[in-house]
Amino acid sequence: MNRITVISDSVEWASDLKVRLAQYFETECFHLDELPDVALGEFTFVDINLIDPAQISSLKRWLKRRPKNGQVIFGVNRGSHLESVQAYAIGATDLFPRPVDGKLLRWKLSGGISSIAKSSAGSASKFCEDISACVNALQNMFTAAISGAALDMQLLKAATAEIVARIEEEGLAPFLDVVRNHHSQTYQHCLIVTAVAVSFGQHLGFSNADKQRLASGGLLHDIGKARIPIEILEKPAPLNEAEIAIMRTHPELGLEVLREAPAVHPEMLDVVLHHHEYLDGSGYPHGLRANEISDLVRTVTIADIYGALMEQRSYKPPLSGADAYQILLDMGPKLDKDLVREFRPLAQSVG
Repeated sequence: MNRITVISDSVEWASDLKVRLAQYFETECFHLDELPDVALGEFTFVDINLIDPAQISSLKRWLKRRPKNGQVIFGVNRGSHLESVQAYAIGATDLFPRPVDGKLLRWKLSGGISSIAKSSAGSASKFCEDISACVNALQNMFTAAISGAALDMQLLKAATAEIVARIEEEGLAPFLDVVRNHHSQTYQHCLIVTAVAVSFGQHLGFSNADKQRLASGGLLHDIGKARIPIEILEKPAPLNEAEIAIMRTHPELGLEVLREAPAVHPEMLDVVLHHHEYLDGSGYPHGLRANEISDLVRTVTIADIYGALMEQRSYKPPLSGADAYQILLDMGPKLDKDLVREFRPLAQSVG
């Protein structure tokens, strides 16, 4: 469970917030007067009167002590430009709307780019910066899906362009090395599937526009998981039967999310709803068969399965590229055999 330090100018409010966050965080709450004795950790949430000069001065001095990758999130009123500007001037790394929703805050913290940075400096850390648009897009989509806010489709478009460029320049293996360190299993999975799908499209000679479609499909395919309980999504062990049944609702939940979004292409809705369908009719949620499943869905399904096998989990190590590919072969009539055959060189290129 993540730890978070809450700074407030109201003891009553801080106590109430601690109760609401208890399910998601180990929470320590402090009044502004206690700042000199409080050590800054990785996550700090600040909710104070941003108009009081005395409070702002002391807080600004304290926040200068934050760790290099520490996140300082300020609570602000929706639509308040003045509070937003003031928060960033004091030292905020991000903003969060009032009233505070614990689950939504949990997703926001899971999306921080620092959480996928390797401890070593150099190219891996630089790569993290290069894919920050993808992480930001995921964060936006998942938090919007929880809160009911509109998805930022321009941010998604920027992320797809970024990920296509990074895969073309760096290749799949370096990307996997970085994102497998993300502590959110759901974000890790979406990033890996997106990278695998784009790499597959590159291998198949797809146009840039088609690779962007694959990137969008990869980033969006599990958006419904935003509405699955976090304790199931982030469970550090295999799911039981009841949890699996809940998890299997995520394609239809994803469709609900995207139906409200502007300018989502029907192909993307198809990917979100049907990426767990198999050619032999054994998939879900609709048991589609053969020609009922589009080529784009078939491609993302292969990337989805392969990506899951390549993930780093607390209860299982990632498979090698060859071992993961063998599982694809063993699935036989469930998958498009021609696409699986074409996937071999990509699978062999990953250690």
